[in-house]
Amino acid sequence: MTPEEILKALIRFPSVVGQSNAAIAGWVVQYLGDFGIEAQLLPGPEGDRANLFATIGPRDVAGLVLSGHMDVVPAQEPQWSADPFQLRAEGDKLFGRGTSDMKGFLAAVLAIVPALVALKSARPIHLAFSYDEEAGCRGVPHLIARLPSLCAMPAAAVIGEPSGLRPILAHKGKAAARAEIHGRSGHSSRPDLGLNAIHAMGRVIAAADKAASKLSDGPLDPVFEPPYSTIQIGTIRGGDALNIIPESCIVEIEARAIAGASPAALLEPVRQALEALRAEGFGTSWQPIAGYPALSLPSDAPIARLMTRITGEAPLAAVSYGTEAGLYQAAGIDAIICGPGDIARAHKPDEYITRRELAACVGMLERLCAQFAQETL
Repeated sequence: MTPEEILKALIRFPSVVGQSNAAIAGWVVQYLGDFGIEAQLLPGPEGDRANLFATIGPRDVAGLVLSGHMDVVPAQEPQWSADPFQLRAEGDKLFGRGTSDMKGFLAAVLAIVPALVALKSARPIHLAFSYDEEAGCRGVPHLIARLPSLCAMPAAAVIGEPSGLRPILAHKGKAAARAEIHGRSGHSSRPDLGLNAIHAMGRVIAAADKAASKLSDGPLDPVFEPPYSTIQIGTIRGGDALNIIPESCIVEIEARAIAGASPAALLEPVRQALEALRAEGFGTSWQPIAGYPALSLPSDAPIARLMTRITGEAPLAAVSYGTEAGLYQAAGIDAIICGPGDIARAHKPDEYITRRELAACVGMLERLCAQFAQETL
């Protein structure tokens, strides 16, 4: 199959984050099986989703991981020009949900499988396809935890998020949580008899604002925009009517941390402000909903030097979006971001990748794997 044919097959699976990915994962297993490659499905705790891992070459030698996620964000926007789960070509552009983020990379990886099999390299190439990356990298930690039983510790990992095929060395870490307050309802004419959950949440919001304002003082890392860690509340829900004391209020909050800072620790003052409300009779709940560590790869790391030679592009110091790369690095595997397409096209109607970008990624991966077979990282 050509890269475009593979991409067409992948796009037709509506593998939306948070839903079963059995269909797309099963297709990849069958595709690899046609080349004599045994792929393993690694079910997650959700029960209806699985990571996929396959090795081309020996398992007992330090190899290279080509990593990407199978899930996509929903495609319910009315601005789509056609069915988002049917690949549509217009000139050089290939439209469909996930073309850039990031089934284009998966298609390029699968397209080079015949070449990898023929290469018969003494150093393995691992394919690691995850689920629920779009929900805060929820799937890949389970895959990484299984690596010691699947293969020798990999030498490096390339995470194919859309970067215009320019290597990327760093991104911020993230922690997100849901804070809930439960008070006591009643008529608004007697606020003295109730416990107003929205009023109480105001103090939690104030704590978040205070913590966020301090972060601009440092520590600073100029490779990021902004060059400091951040905190923001993104959603708030509460109340039923103006004349009813609101019984509950929920906010969702996130921290994005520069390398060296713990995203979860940044949220600790907010969590403490929430817990303090219990002394006043409120019920509270703090539920982590997503998180991943920052990525910070030195520019002289072996995989960074190799990717610079292969792509002919000087690495970009950092990006604002997050990826699974930080989780690989936290597990002791040097990780770098490099993939086709443009992140600016992701999560939008009429997402696309170009045929030229897809072909360039195939060529890059072929050169990378051939060179990796000859070098020791």
